[in-house]
Amino acid sequence: MYELFHRFAEQLTGSVDKVDLHNALAETASSLDIPLFAYLFPSLQLGRATDLISTYPQPWTSHYLHSRYEDLDPVIDHARRRQETFRWDADGGDLDLSTPQRRLMDEANQFGLRSGFTIPIHDRRGLFAALTFASDERQPLFFRVIDRYERALQLIAIFFHIQARRRLTTARTVDGVALSTREIQCLQWAARGKSAWDIGQILGISQRTAAFHLDNAKKKLGVRTVTQAAIRFAMSKPSDYK
Repeated sequence: MYELFHRFAEQLTGSVDKVDLHNALAETASSLDIPLFAYLFPSLQLGRATDLISTYPQPWTSHYLHSRYEDLDPVIDHARRRQETFRWDADGGDLDLSTPQRRLMDEANQFGLRSGFTIPIHDRRGLFAALTFASDERQPLFFRVIDRYERALQLIAIFFHIQARRRLTTARTVDGVALSTREIQCLQWAARGKSAWDIGQILGISQRTAAFHLDNAKKKLGVRTVTQAAIRFAMSKPSDYK
């Protein structure tokens, strides 16, 4: 378990975006024989999800977000109101389900989400998140795995949230366009006349990775060249990037 967590920590520390976060947690969960997970990070202002990182079936997650089920989901509702971890199954388990919530659980069941273990996260900054590990198996098979790794899963959830919070809440904007932290870093150096090779050396990444982030920034800003993207960045308010 030590080696598994050490590798997980290294992957997260070196992560840049949602894809990296997803891959690190997916690999770790799979190593523990847990097939599914979902990390939901709601907005404090709107009460709806701003980000969902998961290995749930894509048709379900698209339907879930489109229907704004985070406002109805009994698992999320329960997680908002408590600190302790909890378990649930296709019938709701200890969750007190309303009729609409029962219909939601029935829909989730159709997509293979039959058992779950949810870790509520309420951090010191007032941010709420919930990490759920789930399975298409009914108890007790899935919960035997949870019993074995419960403490480790809680540590994984806390560390994942810390890293995800840094990645998902530190995006900055240029003319109203959201850019990732790494894209901002690359543009900062490009605005100073540095090449992709130079930026790679400065940030400790490969030239190819630096070029990738510069290209992403260019596309997001709707310009044709990296130079144009760097100029737009340089003309934006510097206070946004402190």
